Amino acid sequence: MKAAVIYWSGTGNTEAMANAVAEGMKSAGAEVAMYTPADVDASTVSSCSAVAFGCPAMGAEVLEEAEFQPMWDDIKAQLTGKRVALFGSYGWGDGEWMRSWEADANDAGVNLAAESVMANNAPDDAAIEACKAMGAAIAG
Repeated sequence: MKAAVIYWSGTGNTEAMANAVAEGMKSAGAEVAMYTPADVDASTVSSCSAVAFGCPAMGAEVLEEAEFQPMWDDIKAQLTGKRVALFGSYGWGDGEWMRSWEADANDAGVNLAAESVMANNAPDDAAIEACKAMGAAIAG
């Protein structure tokens, strides 16, 4: 199975989560590629069966607006039939950005195949393990 982890990270917190998701995918036997939004277009996900997206909460609890949100908007229609999961970190609020992102994915017909993972600031051991489990779940 081909899988991808696509993430944006400003402080390294979401990147640490992305690495854990990729580790979980690999443990399930997937061939994994990691990308940042600048490297992604619709063809990037065309050959993947599973894709995990990571983005921290920004501003007033929204996705990163310069790179990640435009990329997400461009490719979410290409995710039909794929196993998708969402993850990210936040430093304030209550996770509204994740609920809004999940609703947007559902409205676009995206199959969220695992529970989203959020970490408050740097991911602790529990968040890292949850990311690994998420990766294994969508790639397994």
